Amino acid sequence: MHQKKFRSASTVAVVCLLILGGCLGGGSRTPPTRFYVLNSLHSSESQTRTVTVLNAATIGVGPIQITQVLDRPQIVTRTSKNEIRIAQFSRWAEPLQDNFLRVLADNLSILLSTERIAIFPWKTTIPITYQVAMEVSRFDGEPGKNVVLRSRWVVFGENGDRLLAERQADLSASAGDDTIAAMVAAQSRLVAKLSLEIAEEIKRLEDTAARQ
Repeated sequence: MHQKKFRSASTVAVVCLLILGGCLGGGSRTPPTRFYVLNSLHSSESQTRTVTVLNAATIGVGPIQITQVLDRPQIVTRTSKNEIRIAQFSRWAEPLQDNFLRVLADNLSILLSTERIAIFPWKTTIPITYQVAMEVSRFDGEPGKNVVLRSRWVVFGENGDRLLAERQADLSASAGDDTIAAMVAAQSRLVAKLSLEIAEEIKRLEDTAARQ
């Protein structure tokens, strides 16, 4: 009899603990992880103009080196000039360096109206007319404020044996609202702006070569 009462009391105690645990822990569930990607001009809502048409030239895109601060699965936001925040539940769907490289290649393909694009490391035996390489030192921002893309990029000719151009880019765009999605959309716009600068430089190089 005493054993039955003990079992009943124990059962009630366990049920109460489970209910209490559910009440206390119900509001502290881990938020779902969200995954983001940069978008190329292929998915741009506005019409993109062609800078020039490259019929014979082949564009090699890469390598691209992104600072180690940003080279992580989590999206990095900035809270001040000297402080960053790692968004644990907002992540890149693929490595940022790979995503950046692919989007840049897509954009140049559109702006230069060519399918002759090779992504580093390329395995083609076709000579590379212009090779675009880049170091990205900043690619972050504060949700609801500005997003910044700072990079140094170069264009090589003659299969990478000759330096044709060397430029610095310091671009910014408004993030719009204070969501990570809006910030990533602004980052996509910055990659598009950078792509346009590179495409215009390649056009200038093509025009110069045509006059020689």
